[in-house]
Amino acid sequence: MLPKNIQLESQEYLAKEEALLACILDMGEMLLKSGAEVMRVEDTISRLCKVYNFTKYDVFTITSSIVLTVRTLGGRTLTQTRRIKARDTDLGRVAQVNALSRRLCAGPLDLDAFQEAVEQLRQAQTYPVWILRLMHIMISAAFSLFFGGTFMDAVAGALSGLVLYEFLRLTAPVQLNGTLQCALASFVTGMAAVLLYRMGLGQHPDMMIIGNIMLLIPGIAFTTSLRDIINGDTLSGLLGLCEAILRALAVASGFAVVLLLTGG
Repeated sequence: MLPKNIQLESQEYLAKEEALLACILDMGEMLLKSGAEVMRVEDTISRLCKVYNFTKYDVFTITSSIVLTVRTLGGRTLTQTRRIKARDTDLGRVAQVNALSRRLCAGPLDLDAFQEAVEQLRQAQTYPVWILRLMHIMISAAFSLFFGGTFMDAVAGALSGLVLYEFLRLTAPVQLNGTLQCALASFVTGMAAVLLYRMGLGQHPDMMIIGNIMLLIPGIAFTTSLRDIINGDTLSGLLGLCEAILRALAVASGFAVVLLLTGG
């Protein structure tokens, strides 16, 4: 049996390695949740494992899970798994995680500083609410004009885009399934556009609605899934592709129900 002080040191060292592994997985989780492609997630995790002197590291990532197994300098094998239940598109967050990763590769931080940096990154708000609200208004109005709508169609599209943002913001704490949330959001937004049209605001309800559809179409998720397939991550790419297609169908069904109910 090892002496008590050696056992204690071994336990403390193991706890430190576990904590380092958790921090590395935290960064991978933030990337995957923010819409980064699988290759970027695995590359970032692998680089950080190398920086923190893990002698061997194997990472497996799909759209809903990250599994990381490492071998330490002491010969121990550690494995941690992270379940990803929700994904969104936040390229600002991806850029922040990449910046921290480059900083760590240039010179690794000690465990306490690493944990603090990860926590600050997790708590950081990339964009204030008023900017997100304004972007929804502007994008809806711009697409309504782009597809042939009038100025009043753009105004009505902007208002229904605001309804869309508020619905997404208010339902975020409920953590609805992404596909169900898209269907409900398209239904609520479509109803708002039809009501605005019947109130005399806008001449072409289809142009008003199309501006809102563009906010819900999972274009980035679709593109990311194709990139995963091209990069050789076929399983992750197919899962992401199926999810993007289901969300697109949910968006279409939500607006279709509105048109059926209102006789549009």
